Amino acid sequence: MPKKLHLTAKIHGRADGDHSIDLVGREAWALLELVEAGKRGCTPIDNPAPRWSHYVWLLRGHGFTVETVDEPHDGPFAGSHARYVLHDAVTLDGGNLDEWRPAGVRYPAGCAA
Repeated sequence: MPKKLHLTAKIHGRADGDHSIDLVGREAWALLELVEAGKRGCTPIDNPAPRWSHYVWLLRGHGFTVETVDEPHDGPFAGSHARYVLHDAVTLDGGNLDEWRPAGVRYPAGCAA
């Protein structure tokens, strides 16, 4: 298992220029998952992790634009869950990202990486 993920994220296209942010651990992992998910976003069902809402809260505190979409689900424990969608153009680099993604980050089609 690789060591705790750490990377540098760059938010592109802001009016005041690009922003670089260093992230570590689950915060970095959550952003990696959001970047790779693209417009379809991530849910705690498809991308299991103990505290998605907290990771998103932390990312928003760094200036990332992450939308929360409430989705209903059926089944024996019917209810709703969140889908988180990143609305920023973000590239990831540095740290030990290559240990976590040896083939590189899987940027969605149309994303300038």
